[in-house]
Amino acid sequence: MTKKITSLLVVDDDPVFSRFVCQLVLALAEELPCGVTCAASAEAALTQIPRGRFELALVDYHLPGLSGLDLLAQINQLPLDQRPAVILLTGSGNEAVAVEAMKRGAKDYLKKNEVDVPSLMRALQSALAQKRLAEQVAAYNAQMKADLEMAHKLQESLLPQSYPSFPPTATAENSALRFCHRYFWTAQLGGDFFNVQNLSDRKAGVLICDVMGHGVRSALVTAMLRALVGDLEKHAHDPGRFLSDMNRKLAAILKQIEEPLYATAFYMVADVAAGKLRYAKAGHPAPLHLRRQAGIVEPLPFPTHAGAALGLFEKSDFITSERPLTAGDGILLFTDGLFEVPNAEDEDFGAERLLAAARQRIHQPLPALLDGLITDVRAFAGGNDFSDDVCLLGMEVARTGGNG
Repeated sequence: MTKKITSLLVVDDDPVFSRFVCQLVLALAEELPCGVTCAASAEAALTQIPRGRFELALVDYHLPGLSGLDLLAQINQLPLDQRPAVILLTGSGNEAVAVEAMKRGAKDYLKKNEVDVPSLMRALQSALAQKRLAEQVAAYNAQMKADLEMAHKLQESLLPQSYPSFPPTATAENSALRFCHRYFWTAQLGGDFFNVQNLSDRKAGVLICDVMGHGVRSALVTAMLRALVGDLEKHAHDPGRFLSDMNRKLAAILKQIEEPLYATAFYMVADVAAGKLRYAKAGHPAPLHLRRQAGIVEPLPFPTHAGAALGLFEKSDFITSERPLTAGDGILLFTDGLFEVPNAEDEDFGAERLLAAARQRIHQPLPALLDGLITDVRAFAGGNDFSDDVCLLGMEVARTGGNG
């Protein structure tokens, strides 16, 4: 099999040395066949490089006009596929310059008075291996970036693009239950997820989850949870049973891996026909209940042992709680990324400040309320942005009663 010819650019204003290098390269033809082009200055080299797509360049430090280091700097600004791997040539005693060149991106260096076939072969092979490794890494990173962008789009598609109406024949403006959300990614792939489904004409099932960590692993668990939502529809009217079955199935999957993974979750059934809210949680922050007629905002109450996070134990009990639901009420569901945001003194915004902010904004329309809470958190944090994914979902009750 014919070996690939490596393209080599020799940049040196000494024609005698350039011819000497060409003779050495001929001696390498058996192991490393090279096609050699010579340039007598950095300016000439910069003209040659875009045309020749050189893989390697031997560059003398002392050049007329731009120096070898200047040329190295300009080469490093080229796209990777146009950038030759540079070996710097120095005069005797110029090792300090050569080391500086290595710091700036040169792959190797040779003393001109010590260049021979073995040293040239070693330098060329080492520089070529580094270049090809860099190209492989760049190609891998480009593929990873494309894959992550696709995964991000797919994960976005898992989030509700619209909300159901109650009853289904109602317009969004006339729905008995209305929804609004805000979602912020802190990485390309996130671990927060929510879902709204109509269980009947007057009954909604609402789920919010927060998977531990970021990145691909949490995104995969999020996708699993989304799939489980569809599998558990027959238990969707019973929050405690719904979370128990989701936990059992998720734990059975996650026990196959060595590292612990889990997700917190809150699930509620809003029944406007009966005027009640039934709910359960799995290690998740308590949502806020906005009782607008009474002018009260408070966390939803839970029993002491409400349930551990999903995926930790296959056998976990999740207790269903119940509250009255009246016209004008609002429920704010959120993940802990909303309030675990530090200020300059490294103090978190915290659940208590979130509660106080919601009380200040109790009578605002739902979209303005959500945006206002985000504004309050960001103002508190100053220059700090969210360090975790943030999912904020609001539900308000336009009216209760009727058949469902």
